[in-house]
Amino acid sequence: MNLTKSSTGDEITPLAMAIHELVNRLPITMRTKNSKGVRIEEGKVIDNNYTGPILEKVLKDGKIYNEAPMEGSYKGIPILAVPLIENDGITAAIGVIDTTQGIYSDIMQMTKRPEQIKPNNSKGEFY
Repeated sequence: MNLTKSSTGDEITPLAMAIHELVNRLPITMRTKNSKGVRIEEGKVIDNNYTGPILEKVLKDGKIYNEAPMEGSYKGIPILAVPLIENDGITAAIGVIDTTQGIYSDIMQMTKRPEQIKPNNSKGEFY
């Protein structure tokens, strides 16, 4: 697979499908910097010309976002989206839609090893 900033939804589908399976078939969205991408649910491509507000933010800022969008196909549902960054900048954005309404994110936090957990306040207390 040759992933570029202009790869289309059809071209990135194999990678997005693999990620979809890795996260136990939670919905996945992915797009490249210069082309719209793919939206996958329940093992099927729902849209191969997709973008969403959180993917757009990731592509603009190059930061990780974990929030629920105010609009779009997944309005109100938590999304964890990350950039794919290469030497020449942001190539793509990949999002996992947490249809468990936050349980997936909570489990990811709870299963971290103690040395990976950071305190939540200035007193060094953990929650």
